[in-house]
Amino acid sequence: MNDFLDQIFVRAKQMLLPLLTGAPDWVIQLASSLINIFALLGVFLTLFALISVLERKILGRMQNRYGPNRVGPFGLFQPVADGIKMLIKEDIVPVRADKVVHFLAPIMIAATAILALGVIPYGRNMTPFAIDGGILFFFAVGSTTELAVFMAGWGSNNKFSMLGAMRAIAQMISYELPLIITTFPVVMVVGALSPDAIVAAQGGYALGVMPHWFVTTPWGAAAFILFFVSGLVESNRTPFDVPEGESEIVAGHMTEYSGFKYATFFMAEYFGMFAISGLAVTLFLGGWHAPIAGLQFIPSYVWFFAKLSALLFVYIWVRGTLPRTRVDQIMNFAWKFMLPMAFTCLVSAAVWHYQGRGLAGWLWSLGVIVVVYVALSRLIDTRKKFATRTYRFAE
Repeated sequence: MNDFLDQIFVRAKQMLLPLLTGAPDWVIQLASSLINIFALLGVFLTLFALISVLERKILGRMQNRYGPNRVGPFGLFQPVADGIKMLIKEDIVPVRADKVVHFLAPIMIAATAILALGVIPYGRNMTPFAIDGGILFFFAVGSTTELAVFMAGWGSNNKFSMLGAMRAIAQMISYELPLIITTFPVVMVVGALSPDAIVAAQGGYALGVMPHWFVTTPWGAAAFILFFVSGLVESNRTPFDVPEGESEIVAGHMTEYSGFKYATFFMAEYFGMFAISGLAVTLFLGGWHAPIAGLQFIPSYVWFFAKLSALLFVYIWVRGTLPRTRVDQIMNFAWKFMLPMAFTCLVSAAVWHYQGRGLAGWLWSLGVIVVVYVALSRLIDTRKKFATRTYRFAE
C-alpha cells in the first residue's frame, strides 16, 4: 500500500502510455514529455496561485493587519480575481519601445524558470527530465535570466527601466558566483552532476534517526545558508529587491509593463523561487528522503513538498521582517564575504572527505569554516570606518 501511494503518479503515467501502443517511438517519447510538462505546469501554477494569497495572509498576520479576506471563503479566490484583472487590463506599450524585445522579455524569463523546474527530483522516480548533467543544465538555463531582464529594461526605452535592469543584473551576476560555487562541494563529494545521484547519496540514517543529509555537515550547513541567501538575491526578494529603487518609486525593469505581461514577470519571480528552493532541498536537505527512518511510509513527494514549503515560508518570513538594503551593501557583501565563504566551503568539504568523513573530518571541517568566518568578520568590520548617518530634512 505504501509503495502504491508513493508511485501513484508514476503508475498513472504508465497507464496512459500503453494507449499509444503501435505508434512510432518518437510519438511515445513526445507524449511522455508532454505528460511531464503538463503535470509540472499544473502543480506549480496551482502552487503559485496558492502562495500568492498565502504570502499576503502570512505577511498580514506578521504585521498585525488583514490579508485578502473578501473574494471567496477566507479570501481563497483572490488569485482568480487577480488573474481576471490582469487578463482584462489594457496592454500598454511605449511608443518608442522596441516592441519585439518588449514582448519577448517576459516570455523568456518565464520559460527559463519553467525549464529549471524540469530537472528536480520531486519524489522517488519522479524527475520530469532525468539527465546526467542536471545541475549544469539548471544553471545554464537560469543564467539566461539576466539576458531577459536586460531585454525588459532596454526594450522599454525608459531610463528608469534600464537603471533598474542594470541594478538587477549587477546583483544577479555577483550572487550567481557564490550560488554556483556552493554546489561544487556537493558535486565533488557525490562525484556526479545528476540530481537523482545527489539525492541517492543522502539516503540512509545513522542509528535510524540522524539522516545523512549534507546539511548535517559543517560545510553543508554553511553552503546551504550561502546558497539560500544567494537564492534570495537571484529571485529579487526582500531584502535584496534593489531593482525597485526607493528614490524612483518604480518597478525596476518591469516599469513599462502592464496587464498580463506584468503578471508573467510576477509569475516568473515565484517560479524562480520554487526552482532555487527545490534545488536547495535536492542538494542539502536530502531531496525526497524522510527525516527519520520510521517515517518512510509517508510518500516521498510529500516530504519534498513539505521541505519546499518550509523554505518558501522562510522567504515570506524574511520579507515581512527585514528592511531593504542599499545596493552598495549588497555588492560589498557578495564580493567580500559570500564569495570567500563559498570557496571556504569547497576547502572544508575536501578536508571532510579526505579525513574519512568521520568525527575527525567533521571537526576539522568545522574548524576551517570557523577560522575563515572569524577572519572575514574582522576584516570587513565597518563600524570604525563609517560614522553614524544623520538624516537632515529641509525646513
